[in-house]
Amino acid sequence: MTSQHDVDDLPVDEDPGLPPSTDYAGFFDRTLRWLLPLTGVVGLVAAFTLTVEKIALIADPDYVPTCSISPVLSCGSIMSTEQAELFGFPNPLIGLVAFAVLITSGVVLATGARLPRWYWLGLQVGATLGLVFVAWLVEESLYDIGALCPYCMVVWAVVIPAFWYVTLANLTSGRLGRRVADSRAVGVLAENHAVVLMGLYLVVVVLVLQRFWGYWVSLV
Repeated sequence: MTSQHDVDDLPVDEDPGLPPSTDYAGFFDRTLRWLLPLTGVVGLVAAFTLTVEKIALIADPDYVPTCSISPVLSCGSIMSTEQAELFGFPNPLIGLVAFAVLITSGVVLATGARLPRWYWLGLQVGATLGLVFVAWLVEESLYDIGALCPYCMVVWAVVIPAFWYVTLANLTSGRLGRRVADSRAVGVLAENHAVVLMGLYLVVVVLVLQRFWGYWVSLV
């Protein structure tokens, strides 16, 4: 005969309605161990290359950057604009610092060290500002300047996942609040993290294709 005490000791199935975000907290932190160094290195190389090209263009106004391939794919057209120096100095200099921070953060995480909450929040602010800056650059490139910089697009491509997975790591870990981490919305985002990332990329690709459709068709 089973007593009430025995019933209480029986394993209870997890409520399928509970948000799974907390299950992903460790997963996203571990993902950043390799994602931050990867995006950081790729972004740093692109930023360094852009810096070298900018210096060469300053030294010789007739210099044609290596990434100036056509009227549409033209770094030179972008480097000579005021948008290329939003804060009074070449934008790639920001990338040299920002991507170095990503690399360092990822390496520290890879050692198993635990970063303090204030550092994660600072990383979140930096990643968010980076995404906003990239969104502005995309808009300016497509609808104001009317040209694309291949090296700049590499930067776009790495900033997006860096922002997304830093955000997910903070949301699911409770660093932005336990109530946020336990919310159903965060659970859904965590479960569909790859789908959302692909969606972000798709938006940029569609905008680029639509804006320069005549050029892309001419290449066929």
